[in-house]
Amino acid sequence: MSRSLGSLEVGPQGLGCMGMSEFYGAGDEQESIAVIHRALDLGVTLIDTADMYGPHVNEELVGRALAGRSDYVLATKFGIDRSPDGGRAIRGDRAYVRSAVEGSLKRLGVDTIDLYYLHRVPADTPIEETVGAMSELVTEGKVRHLGLSEAGADTLRRAHAVHPITALQSEWSLWSRDIEAEIVPTARELGIGVVPYSPLGRGVLTGRFASSADFSENDFRTTNPRFSGANLDANLRMVAELKALAADRGVTAGQLALAWVQHRGQDVVPIPGTKRIKYLEENVAAASLELSADDLAAIEAAVPASAVAGDRYPDMSSIGR
Repeated sequence: MSRSLGSLEVGPQGLGCMGMSEFYGAGDEQESIAVIHRALDLGVTLIDTADMYGPHVNEELVGRALAGRSDYVLATKFGIDRSPDGGRAIRGDRAYVRSAVEGSLKRLGVDTIDLYYLHRVPADTPIEETVGAMSELVTEGKVRHLGLSEAGADTLRRAHAVHPITALQSEWSLWSRDIEAEIVPTARELGIGVVPYSPLGRGVLTGRFASSADFSENDFRTTNPRFSGANLDANLRMVAELKALAADRGVTAGQLALAWVQHRGQDVVPIPGTKRIKYLEENVAAASLELSADDLAAIEAAVPASAVAGDRYPDMSSIGR
């Protein structure tokens, strides 16, 4: 059972590795490597990382986990340049493209990256320049397929005109549905697959959180509007509805939410992230859940997109360019 991202064949579900190294509290490298190995054994082929996670250390971890194996499709991202003082710049200039890929290849321990994404679209560099530089990497054999992350419809068209874009990675879940109106139809028109990140609403749609007190102090979710104050309270009330619906069906809230994403189409490959084998196995099981039209309607009624409180990030200016 596989799905198509453009001309790239992958399993129906991927694995996001970001949280193994940063953003969601402390991780354990050996446990994370065990999760990656278990994912591969379960038929999860798309393994997703980025140079800014850590920064850099997540690519190194993924590289160690994949060493000696060949049953994977490796995706990484560049474009968010993190400086030692904690600053960030979104870059897509040709020189940066070339230096970024060399760093990723070395850290991952591979000669070729299967899917190379521009992590965010820069405001000061034409997308034609960035994708043109990325296309040179394909010609040189350093990259097989190109992708964009959080790009708008017009940017997708302009990028695809320079070089075929295989995948668009954007946030897509029951409580993040803004790409459905214009961006997903554009991707489908162009034959671009969609890779939803945070398909479980950064974990909240699993129903495992009751309040902000459940997040560790260094958890970046606490800085996001959806996870603060009255917004979080309102969003958790919807999650309670989803949990009740899931209980009636003998599954977890997370499985129901993830199955909803899996049902968006055969060109959709979500990449839920986890650093625990237990949750990995729950996620993989959700890929085979069958949902009827009535089931889908009930799920959407429990978590109406229009009722979600708060933006995804404190600053949305770099999203959907």
